Amino acid sequence: MTVYDELVARGLIAQVTDEDEIKELINNGKATFYIGFDPTADSLHVGHFMALCLMKRLQMAGNRPIALIGGGTAMIGDPTGRTDMRQMMTPEIIAHNCECFKKQMSRFIDFSDGKAIMANNADWLMELNYVQLLREVGPHFSVNRMLTAECYRQRMEKGLTFLEFNYMIMQSYDFYELFRRYGCRLQCGGDDQWSNILGGTELIRRKLGEDAYGLTITLLLTSEGKKMGKTQSGAVWLDPEKTSPYDFYQYWRNVEDADVLKCLRMLTFLPLDEIEKMEKWEGSELNAAKEILAFELTKLVHDEEEARKAREAARALFSAGGDLSNMPSTEIVDSDFADGEIGIIELLVKTGLVSSKSEGRRAVEQGGVEAGGKKVSDFTQKFTRQQLMGEGIIIRKGKKAFNRVYSK
Repeated sequence: MTVYDELVARGLIAQVTDEDEIKELINNGKATFYIGFDPTADSLHVGHFMALCLMKRLQMAGNRPIALIGGGTAMIGDPTGRTDMRQMMTPEIIAHNCECFKKQMSRFIDFSDGKAIMANNADWLMELNYVQLLREVGPHFSVNRMLTAECYRQRMEKGLTFLEFNYMIMQSYDFYELFRRYGCRLQCGGDDQWSNILGGTELIRRKLGEDAYGLTITLLLTSEGKKMGKTQSGAVWLDPEKTSPYDFYQYWRNVEDADVLKCLRMLTFLPLDEIEKMEKWEGSELNAAKEILAFELTKLVHDEEEARKAREAARALFSAGGDLSNMPSTEIVDSDFADGEIGIIELLVKTGLVSSKSEGRRAVEQGGVEAGGKKVSDFTQKFTRQQLMGEGIIIRKGKKAFNRVYSK
């Protein structure tokens, strides 16, 4: 199976331009390609995960990735998929976020000896003169055509600012600059970015002639991948300080039954024939497939030791086996007790399972809280220090959020 055929088999390809030439490049390890990441936070999240895995796959086949950090485009903000305008960030925040991205990407991509390039579009976008940009790039874009793009049409009803309207031009200019600087001929991105990506291929042709052209691949489910990064409690980050390895593991361990094989194909590096054997799995076997998915992805993002610890902690909770010490835990100290007791609401807040006492009270009243394996029906319930000694007790909120509380 060729590299391209494997991408198709794993469900990663949505649409392409110049398919035969793309196959020739990537199958023979000749492609210099890029994917852009706007630094809108100080950590990458699960929504970026599919793109990082694609970069890793193509690099393993001998191709050269360019990780483009959007230090310049982040000053504007991508309107794609948005119902409102992104909050403006200061240059200092953007610079900090860029540095965080660089560190995290190095876990996936080998940047040594020119095997990959880390670029920042602030290097050229911030140097552009407005009139220069209008003269150099403006004539090559039709406003009528731009307004037909899905990323703009969905914003027209509530209002699209001129600031955001320029995003497609900026992203197109990125492809043009990377083509000129590094011979980058292939851009990969989410299917929701198709209009922006095509703008770059067109700009290269118009600026440099018909013999110079860019190629594009869009990922089938990167739009869905962005949704993957969100849960009821917020984003699932790749930074262990923001989402612990255990919580990351649990996120994947709890994927829907219908999604587990899809995630195994798209995100893990397990052989396809090994994954195909799981298609007939049901019940407890399907839970085993989820455990494999969670372990493989946690190992990829954090390392094998952290993945092992997370698996042991999960088994301790759900299978009455494994190591409780690896479970998310909170120590209750002397100052937390009042007259030798602490209430369930205080424990929920202390562990971070709820953000406020009122949220904790609602969770109890709605029957969504357990302590020590028993449902908590009284929000005034208290626990003594003696009850929390040793291994302590496990506090659950809902089916997936829990924490072990203990006292020494």
